[in-house]
Amino acid sequence: MEFEIEADIVNLPNSTDSLDTTEIPVINAESETYSDFFRNYLLQNTPCIIKNISLNWSATKNWLKNGEPNIDYLQEKYGNTKVMIYDCSDRYFNSQKCKESNLHEYLDIWRSSSETLYYLKDWHLKLQHRQDEFYQVPIFFSSDWLNEYFTNCLDDDYRFVYMGLKGTWTPLHADVFNSYSWSVNICGQKRWIFFPPGEEQFLKDKSNNLPYDIEGVSHSRKCFEVIQNAGEAIFVPSGWYHQVWNLRDTISINHNWVNGCNIETMWQALKNNYANVRSEIADCNDMEGFEEHCQIMLKALFGINYDQFYDFLRYIATSRLEMMHDRSKRRLYHDHIIGTNHVLFDLSRVYSVLKEFLNCDINKIKFKDGQCLLDHILKML
Repeated sequence: MEFEIEADIVNLPNSTDSLDTTEIPVINAESETYSDFFRNYLLQNTPCIIKNISLNWSATKNWLKNGEPNIDYLQEKYGNTKVMIYDCSDRYFNSQKCKESNLHEYLDIWRSSSETLYYLKDWHLKLQHRQDEFYQVPIFFSSDWLNEYFTNCLDDDYRFVYMGLKGTWTPLHADVFNSYSWSVNICGQKRWIFFPPGEEQFLKDKSNNLPYDIEGVSHSRKCFEVIQNAGEAIFVPSGWYHQVWNLRDTISINHNWVNGCNIETMWQALKNNYANVRSEIADCNDMEGFEEHCQIMLKALFGINYDQFYDFLRYIATSRLEMMHDRSKRRLYHDHIIGTNHVLFDLSRVYSVLKEFLNCDINKIKFKDGQCLLDHILKML
């Protein structure tokens, strides 16, 4: 299926307006067009619920029995797969204590009705079972540079399955790289609380730390609460801090993702984390290899450093330039096909961020071939 935007959207700026309603919008997958979703939610950085998103998924049919998790099927199909299990009752810094295990062990816990709240998170099931078409990426989320790059270049991904017993939860957080995320409930029910970008600053304590659990903090900041049911997707925009609770035994499929609408947000977050690293070790500024050490720390702290960010931008730019010359290259990792206007939009957004990236003093010499890439993009635009 092709995903495309209208020509007038290509040069539209992102909106900085916050959600001006008291409720998160609800739309229907069967009546919403990709271009409208792109204009109204991606560019606006606005959360929403999308109904009827997973009606035809294999997971919806095979992973459930009478609307509940089909434990026998999951055990037989994926039992030996490695997973990470989090103990929601055992805090570890601003996360939860976790251990590597296999699905067999987790499903045994699930069957036992243990009072310990174990939550299976960040299960790379699609990466482990590449040929298993247990879901399809919804067309609304098909412009996904992050997983396009990670799956094609690094044999890695940000595609996850979560399984949580009733009562399991995730602490207050924003998503990796200040990315978007989407989550589809195969079964169960979740409660979400969202804080628009900037509101999190008012939640910090005297030591500038965010709360681990928003339920234990008295606050009157602007926030949105929503209940997500089975078969519904929730779109989480960049920089929206959120906390999630499983109100029933729940299985969900989730992606973190970045595209032309929020690449500037990712770049700003990377710059801010780099500045924080330099500030933290400023007393070592005169040591040999200081900048290399900063980049190592940045990778450990943020998950990506300047070298990899440049490689990411270069990959997307090169692939989009090839797509303009050869339409056969427009089928992406999830099998959707990108339209011409969308390719031009992607190139324009890469150009803007790459130009700023190359103007940083530390990048001008190291990434000298970047100027040539900028010239190629400009000719296409």
